Amino acid sequence: MLTHEQIERSNFWMIFLIAIVVAVGGIVEIVPLFFQESLTKPVNDKVKPYDALRLAGRDIYIREGCYNCHSQMIRPFRAETERYGHYSVAGEYVYDHPFQWGSKRTGPDLHRVGGRYSDQWHRIHLLNPRDVVPESNMPAYPWLDRPLKDPHIQAKMRALRAVGVPYTDQEINEAPKMLEGKTELEALIAYLQGLGGALKQSR
Repeated sequence: MLTHEQIERSNFWMIFLIAIVVAVGGIVEIVPLFFQESLTKPVNDKVKPYDALRLAGRDIYIREGCYNCHSQMIRPFRAETERYGHYSVAGEYVYDHPFQWGSKRTGPDLHRVGGRYSDQWHRIHLLNPRDVVPESNMPAYPWLDRPLKDPHIQAKMRALRAVGVPYTDQEINEAPKMLEGKTELEALIAYLQGLGGALKQSR
């Protein structure tokens, strides 16, 4: 029988026993989450998988590093819900791979931004933010006003279907056509306009 002193003096036993404790703790905390419907099922019928245009826009959002300044997770605090709307719930994110959570905000949280402004407002804001928000320190993204090219959109949708996003064969087959004639700017705006509608409150 190992004594407490022997365990503390042995690197091997200390690492081995810590690994066991972490593994057991992880199993006890993580495994039940896979069976909790509020975390694995859409919160309501408004939560839909991203269509091809929004999916391409989400990739642009990630590519341009928007998540470095904008979170998409409203915490259940009065100061946040009064400013942004209903707090975020897990059932809104079931089709997000990866999700854009976090609490670091150089700019405002965007989880409820969908429908708050017009497409034209977003277009002006992305091309030169100071045209609509004079005090903004957000950089401009003029290069987004170029043709959208995403030759791997169908492969992305198939990969997402493999992890549980319910895309149909028809949606995957029609994806390239949905992107025809679109710009990167339009795709990003489509993504932003679809954010947070499931539990949006009137303000």
